[in-house]
Amino acid sequence: MTTDLGRRLAARRTAAGMSREELGERCGADAHYIASLEEHAALPAIGTLVRVADALGTTVDDLAGTGSDRDGDRRPAARAPDGTAHPVVLEEEECRRLLGVRGIGRVAVFTSEGPAVHPVNYLVVEGDVAFRTAADTVLARAAGTEAAFEVERIDDVSAKGWSVLAVGLLQAASDPEELDGRAAAAHYEPWAGGTRTHWMRLAPVRLTGRRVVGRA
Repeated sequence: MTTDLGRRLAARRTAAGMSREELGERCGADAHYIASLEEHAALPAIGTLVRVADALGTTVDDLAGTGSDRDGDRRPAARAPDGTAHPVVLEEEECRRLLGVRGIGRVAVFTSEGPAVHPVNYLVVEGDVAFRTAADTVLARAAGTEAAFEVERIDDVSAKGWSVLAVGLLQAASDPEELDGRAAAAHYEPWAGGTRTHWMRLAPVRLTGRRVVGRA
């Protein structure tokens, strides 16, 4: 019997482009054990779950399905007569809070070839979204233009989640040394690797968000 944990694990592994063998090698397990977690009601030790989540670049909360509730408003969502949930518009204060609970988001900019969207590791600094890139990237060249930043948490198994969208002016950061210090304190490191020393900041002038609380 497949559990919600197993479905989330399989979905995250597939999205990461890993086979069961590759995931097993990264977290110190074998492919048969990964298959057991995905396909049966196996209950892994917390240490194993931590290693699996780390190998997938996610968290135990995400795999266990507790993250959405922990981040969210526990008030019941408005529901239609058929039991489906209506999206709830989030207040700006809640958007700012949720912006600070994640570390991965997407930056959307306009280029000469059309819109471009790039995932980034980010920090929230005095209400701004700050991230590091290389000096010759699309994002660095977009300095001085309007950009959008989106962060979300989605549980595709239980059909619940939230998203926050920030729109504002994207600029090269004027305080890179301060940001380096904040990044070190937060153990922030861009997943993409390489030389990424060029800090960018997006100061939101419009902040909106929505939440869906899943099926009844």
